[in-house]
Amino acid sequence: MRGGPRSTPPGQHRAVMLEEVLRALNVQPGAVVVDATVGWAGHAVELLRRVGPGGQLLGLDLDAENLPRARERLSETGLLFHLYHSNFAALPAILAKQGIAAVPAVLADLGMSSMQVDDAERGFSYVREGPLDMRMDRSRGRTAAQLLEALSEQELSRALRELGDEPEAECIAAALVAARQQGPLERTSEVTRIIQEATQPGGARGRWRLHPSPDRWNLHPAARTFQVLRILVNRELANLEQLLRVLPIVLAPGGVAAIISFHSGEDRLVKAAFRDGLRAGVYREVAEDPLRASPEERRDNPRSRSAKLRWARRS
Repeated sequence: MRGGPRSTPPGQHRAVMLEEVLRALNVQPGAVVVDATVGWAGHAVELLRRVGPGGQLLGLDLDAENLPRARERLSETGLLFHLYHSNFAALPAILAKQGIAAVPAVLADLGMSSMQVDDAERGFSYVREGPLDMRMDRSRGRTAAQLLEALSEQELSRALRELGDEPEAECIAAALVAARQQGPLERTSEVTRIIQEATQPGGARGRWRLHPSPDRWNLHPAARTFQVLRILVNRELANLEQLLRVLPIVLAPGGVAAIISFHSGEDRLVKAAFRDGLRAGVYREVAEDPLRASPEERRDNPRSRSAKLRWARRS
């Protein structure tokens, strides 16, 4: 599982598995390429440079606050691009608006960016004090605080177990429901404290540390809960399922889709959709196993440690 895409040090908002993405998509000059999760354009800038003056890039992001920075970075290339504040599940409608029937390359880098984690006001981080928000699109939808107020203890426990693989699901759910009876839970620090007290009684609190190995880390006791709340707030698995349904429609013959996931549930959905598409003849070939970041990248960029890249080529 992802454990939440982990924050990178300031100034290191790097694109995860960039070289692996470029090899998998292998975009050609003059092509139209889609970055369905444009973020701050780390992947998009390099993809746009490869399609060159005769091509174009379409970038989507559910978080409107990412788009000004992405536009600034993409504009520096002097090449053609279009950005949309949109969920990637709306890709067919966006292509239709552009008068494009299908594209040869689609990228989706799932989850949240380090920039979102680093902004305490977004409420994604269990180690930064802020409002319990977690919406990728702050213009609509329920916040994590509102969701946490509405879920029953059984619903919360089941979500923690099934979406987060949380071994302390029942204990955490009971503690959070008991705490909200004393008043609404509205701050990240409140939720973090309650989880730590429930799962690490006595003097055990604060003993988690990032493991020095590039392949291992010790999760903060609140990490899985924050991840699950974020997934529920943003309907991430449902949106991914929709993207997987429309990919065969938007990919041109021979076109490639590449998806980077950070959560076991996401990876299972991608693997199953690509495998089923291969069996049905929709895809000509798919990655037999997920690609992983190099040891060097895992060492230098903690967010890449749980990243899995799968690709599929349209028949």
